[in-house]
Amino acid sequence: MTIAPSQSPALQAPGQYPIETLHDAVERLLRAADAESVRNECEAFARCLLPEARITWREALAEPTHAGHVVELGNDPQTERILELHTTEQDAAPWADMTGWLTRLASARLRQLAETANLYEAISRLALAERLQRALYAIAEQAGAEHNMNDMMSALHAIVGSLMYAENFFIVLYDAQNRTVRFPYFVDSVDPDIPDPEGIRPIEAIENTLTWHVLKSGKSMMGASSDLEKNLPGPRVPIGPPSDDWLGVPMKRGDDMVGALVVQSYRPDTRYTQNDRELLTYVAQHVQTALERRQAHEELERRVTTRTAALREANRVLRQQVLQRQRGERLQAALFRIAELANTSDSIENFYAAVHRVIGGLLYARNFYIALLTEDQNKLTFPYSVDELDGVREPRELGRGLTEYVLRNGKALLADREEIDRLNRDQVLSTSGARSLHWLGVPLIWNEKSMGVLAVQSYTPEHTYSARDQELLTFVSYHIANALQRKYTTESLKQAYASLERRVTERTRALALANRDLREQIAERERVERRLKYETLHDSLTGLPNRTLLLQRLEQALNHYRESPTDLFAVLFIDLDRFKVINDSVGHLVGDDLLFQVGGRVRACLKTRDVVARLGGDEFAVLVEGITDPQAATHIAERIIAQLQTPFRLGAKEIFTSASIGIALPTLDYTRPEELLRDADSAMYRAKAEGRHRAAVFDDRLRREALLLLELEGDLRRAIARNEFVPFFQPIVDLEDLRVVGYEALLRWRHPERGLLPPAEFLVVAEDTGCAEAIDWQIFEQVARQARALTRDEGFISINVSGSHFRSPDLDQRLLDLFAEHEVPARCIRVEVTERALLENPAQVKRILENLRHHGVGVALDDFGTGYSSLSYLHQYPIETLKIDRSFIIELPAEESEGHSTAVVRAIQALANSLRMQVIAEGIETESQMRALRRIGCRFGQGFLFAQPAPASKWLGAPLSLDA
Repeated sequence: MTIAPSQSPALQAPGQYPIETLHDAVERLLRAADAESVRNECEAFARCLLPEARITWREALAEPTHAGHVVELGNDPQTERILELHTTEQDAAPWADMTGWLTRLASARLRQLAETANLYEAISRLALAERLQRALYAIAEQAGAEHNMNDMMSALHAIVGSLMYAENFFIVLYDAQNRTVRFPYFVDSVDPDIPDPEGIRPIEAIENTLTWHVLKSGKSMMGASSDLEKNLPGPRVPIGPPSDDWLGVPMKRGDDMVGALVVQSYRPDTRYTQNDRELLTYVAQHVQTALERRQAHEELERRVTTRTAALREANRVLRQQVLQRQRGERLQAALFRIAELANTSDSIENFYAAVHRVIGGLLYARNFYIALLTEDQNKLTFPYSVDELDGVREPRELGRGLTEYVLRNGKALLADREEIDRLNRDQVLSTSGARSLHWLGVPLIWNEKSMGVLAVQSYTPEHTYSARDQELLTFVSYHIANALQRKYTTESLKQAYASLERRVTERTRALALANRDLREQIAERERVERRLKYETLHDSLTGLPNRTLLLQRLEQALNHYRESPTDLFAVLFIDLDRFKVINDSVGHLVGDDLLFQVGGRVRACLKTRDVVARLGGDEFAVLVEGITDPQAATHIAERIIAQLQTPFRLGAKEIFTSASIGIALPTLDYTRPEELLRDADSAMYRAKAEGRHRAAVFDDRLRREALLLLELEGDLRRAIARNEFVPFFQPIVDLEDLRVVGYEALLRWRHPERGLLPPAEFLVVAEDTGCAEAIDWQIFEQVARQARALTRDEGFISINVSGSHFRSPDLDQRLLDLFAEHEVPARCIRVEVTERALLENPAQVKRILENLRHHGVGVALDDFGTGYSSLSYLHQYPIETLKIDRSFIIELPAEESEGHSTAVVRAIQALANSLRMQVIAEGIETESQMRALRRIGCRFGQGFLFAQPAPASKWLGAPLSLDA
């Protein structure tokens, strides 16, 4: 910088100054790049006029100095500082005009620099929001992509790298139930020790590391690894090389830790900022959602593949079984037919022809013949032959043909043309006649001798024979041989008669044995009936009586009590505390063993006449008879609780459990045993509510609560018939000018006795009893009647539609018909839905919302940010408005500081702006919250700060602007 010399001759007298020097100073001032440069150039300019002048900065809140003459040249909007010129009164007077000119130049340049900085900051925020939006879309798309998990992890790495420096990046997944961790993705440019992505290690393996502290605390950490390790409790356990900057954020499912995302830098010039920390925290929840969706998708595909393979194998086996059964049925029918022919055929020629037809039904037998040896066994005769080429087969001497080959070997022969030629070349055969392509012959054996041959053959390649055909024909040949034996020899007939007598004897003996077996079966059936009766009344796992037997004994005890009210008894309802945790952690087999031992311990605490029953799951019931006073039942319950407190030894594990017990004592008001069991169950739930591991006695208070619940259900049904449910309206305002832009309709119940009730006091009961939908339609009807008067055809009214309504496929048409009936413009109505409603039936919900949106009805996503907050909702469903849940608004800081809630709300607002959606903040209660929302850019809101929900009559004719 050039500064005029303090003793320049040109500055000795007022009115004389170097024009060129001032001109250069002004040019440099107009080109100053920052506020400090402006100060330096102003000082150079001033010293051209006043050699003793000084220019300094003063904080806006600091007291101005009174030494000498001070002129305020301007203030810096970025730092809230004031630029001051210091000189003496005598020196400043001649140059007052030039000093004023310098003041205007300095103020203008400082404002220009502030506006430029603000513009650059706005552009940076917009670019960051766009990058964040693209990254979140990319993360959501990765969950449904077709590539494998490793490719998906690499894609997630690239997405994070597009938002910040992430050359060194890894994902750790935490299983809190099993206390294990896994590193499915790990990329590090310096660390050579890369963990196995499929390896599972205990959480203790990384104890006291930075990653371990993030998982245990559930909070993000940022800084140099050495600095972070010094400030953490416990011994220092560095794993891997130290990093110049380290940033780790948790991944959560609700309040449960499921993993963490970590990026680190080994470059001294590369550091992470608070914006990076908030950005990675927000992105981590979407990464966790994408990972869970992808894991669920892969698990579903694996199950579908396994199930498909199992079904395919079962189908193949079933088809084989069907084919085998069909073959068996045909074979059985053929055998029956052959047996029938042997007894019914009037001539042997008819028998042969019938056998040919039977075999033709089993396999290809267009060319078929039967060859038999003569009595001297020197010649072959052909009593039956049907052939396409060899029309007549004359008797012949035994030679070396195919038929003789089967007779000599006594075994079936299955041969094709190639096999027959080979046997001819080897001189095993010497065939003549027509050349067949496929030949199958089986011997006819009786008296353990081959007495003939049954043969079929094919002259075309379309018809072939297989080993199964050979097996089938061989089996049939036995029956044919038997039939031929009965036909041709009387001796064989005599033998058949003898065989029949022998079989009759054997059958008689078998019938005697069968009679004995039948008596044994009858005895066994009686034993089974007794066993079934026992199993019907007892639990199969513990051997204890079940609910049926317990109710029988309870009924007997209750009848005896009515006859003699001094003979007291008690019903104890026992439920194991945290049994599901034990079952899920060590398995169902260990859980079953635990239930068995629990039943034994409870049984040991009682007398022989008392009944211990298992009702199902981890619930047991005890009937204690013969007690003298109600306190005795409490003592028994405490004894059972103490007994169950002792640890259980199950294999190599030592399991601890406890029990909550409800006690019901008889009164003359009880008429059925189920009522006693019900009241004991209610007392057990009170014991659980009071802290578990204790007993509670059913008393009048519990009875009154049950009666009140029953009475509330009756009141609800009567209230629906009387139209006691009314909508209250809460304004939705423009946060800039507090102008009312719409209303949200909220449910209220004008109870005739209890007054005005909010939904929290009855909505749960209404949903349990199925009354909620009828109540909603009453509200919809009243909103439709009052909509035009409230909105004045300009604003809108939001109605809350629960997920149960979307189960009706005609919900959209019913709503549109209702609006048309009351002549309500569709644009004056908004439908508010929750993320849970979108998940229950996505296809049907999407169709209904798109139809409503098509007709002009607005769609708002309520409580955004408290659920999955998946981006897929925003581009799959026709949503135009996001309502930020009040839980984020309450936590907004009072001062102009950035907290976690501020970052979340800012991210939601940026996302909504990029998607051209409205944002409405719920639950605004303080001025500081409204100011914070204005700074973020949120335009609309509602809450007690503006107005309490009130009937429509309060807002009819009210001004359209509210005084906050």
